[in-house]
Amino acid sequence: MTPARKDNRFLIVTGLSGSGKTVVSRFLEDLGYYCVDNLPAKLIPNLVGLWLKRKMEIDRVALVIDIREPRFLTDFPRVLRELERRIRPKVLFLDASDETLVKRFSESRRPHPLARRRPVLEGVHRERKRLEPIRKMADEVIDTSRLKISELKALLAQRVLRTKGPRLQVVIASFGYKYGLPLEADIVFDTRFLPNPFYEDRLRNKTGVNRSVRDYVLKAPETQAFLKELARFMGHLLPQFGKEGKSTLTVAVGCTGGKHRSVVIAEALAARLKKDGADTKLYHRDIYK
Repeated sequence: MTPARKDNRFLIVTGLSGSGKTVVSRFLEDLGYYCVDNLPAKLIPNLVGLWLKRKMEIDRVALVIDIREPRFLTDFPRVLRELERRIRPKVLFLDASDETLVKRFSESRRPHPLARRRPVLEGVHRERKRLEPIRKMADEVIDTSRLKISELKALLAQRVLRTKGPRLQVVIASFGYKYGLPLEADIVFDTRFLPNPFYEDRLRNKTGVNRSVRDYVLKAPETQAFLKELARFMGHLLPQFGKEGKSTLTVAVGCTGGKHRSVVIAEALAARLKKDGADTKLYHRDIYK
């Protein structure tokens, strides 16, 4: 018999339509889970078998399954009993009030899966009644009625995963304005007001990773003032993004060609954030163009 896994290694997410299963699935992906949506219940044992064989490649799995699967109500209880002889899956059931669910369906303008040509509330009542036996099987029931997305993520991390949630990763990218703004940028800083090494013959063909170029840019008073304010600003900003549950923040630092000033500032900012304990990645998009 295969040894039992930790409960949070294999999650089964179910619940009422409109209760937030998509949000939870995306959050789990950010935490490194391999997420599978709407798999027929009878195929779950096959997925478990593959997972156990390939556990070095796929460490954690989250399966989202609900009333959309035609035989969910009849197959799932039997399948869950079978799984519990091999692993210890954790079942998470998402719930919400009738009023909240009707409002969410109204905002999304999508029909309820059990009432496509009937009032949404009728479908909600029908689904709630049918899912009551499944709800009783759950290890955790979370009512999402009054939860913001960030609050739902925090609650899931604390109650279900016993973690503090995903750590915000800061990606710092230098670039050249002449090649266009990075499409993935959340925040953009312009360094074209700083002294430009391009106009120094001895520095023109070097890049911002070169010590002489770095010293030239960093010694300027305006650079020192800018870095001080930049560090203060980022120190305030990062915790706010973290509270909102954002997993990645891309900070773009630009100069004219993306070869000198932006590289120096991006390197300096990354070093400062790493020193302060931030999970930081750095790349220079246009340094060799």
